[in-house]
Amino acid sequence: MPEKITGDHLVKAIAPGVKIYAAVTTALAEEGRRRHDASPLAAAALGRTMTGALLLAGSLKNKEALTLQITGNGPLGKVVADATPEGAVRGYVTFPRVELPLKDTGKLDVGGGIGEGLITLTRFTGLKEPVRGSAELISGEIAEDITNYLYVSEQTPSSVGLGVLVGTDRKVAAAGGFLLQPMPDATEEILTQLEANLKTLPPVSSLINDGADARGIIATLLKGFDVEYLTTTTLSFRCQCSKRRVEDVLMSLGEADLASLAADGQAEVSCHFCGEKYQFNGEELAALLAVSRKLRSRTDGTPSETDGKE
Repeated sequence: MPEKITGDHLVKAIAPGVKIYAAVTTALAEEGRRRHDASPLAAAALGRTMTGALLLAGSLKNKEALTLQITGNGPLGKVVADATPEGAVRGYVTFPRVELPLKDTGKLDVGGGIGEGLITLTRFTGLKEPVRGSAELISGEIAEDITNYLYVSEQTPSSVGLGVLVGTDRKVAAAGGFLLQPMPDATEEILTQLEANLKTLPPVSSLINDGADARGIIATLLKGFDVEYLTTTTLSFRCQCSKRRVEDVLMSLGEADLASLAADGQAEVSCHFCGEKYQFNGEELAALLAVSRKLRSRTDGTPSETDGKE
């Protein structure tokens, strides 16, 4: 029996007529909840979306990326996640503190929080224009919506399972998911066995909470199959923001807005994706304003204060 994989990870595997990706995302889902101070409902929606994005990114090449966006008319607003095949993900919910009554089953009403709308998947593959597709949401529960999107928009039959278990302390106790796709050579016997296994599969968050790693999820899903485990990728919540990038955003403001901030003597900018806050004092803002003015003068031909001086 192989040693259990610890930490957040994604495992790829194949079996006759089948390919499957499975992931454990407990720590990164909790990190997203913590950074956005999310309610249990928002934490579940964000954790499912980030996990789904990572599973979909598993088919990309290195240095590529994708954005998964769930846009509904429910009280959560948009749920967005960026992911790379190297295992990095970040995400946010427009209104992360929304609460709703539990469903009759005692589960979080993610579908009610999302509402009706669209699922959009954008792949950044190095081409001049990103590849984008969308489909209507069918439940707002996210896993079913990804399954439907793959079938309707990309003609790829799939089965997607996503789960986030939030504890009584409002922290994420277990999170993960799987993406299973029959191959073109899958026989009727293989499809029948897969369907039977899916019907008896416990909630994926329950499997993880009981100690299963991604290989354990795959072994349960593909019971009776000869499984070949391929690669394991470490996963983490990781944002590309930095103070330098925020400086570029500030300099893209109109001169009047940047001058107003400099006059105020301070500014705080918060990253939408990770909640990181960046502080700027008056001296830093004045320096950015000076650089911005110089760059604009070079662009429009207007002399700056230093042009023509030795």
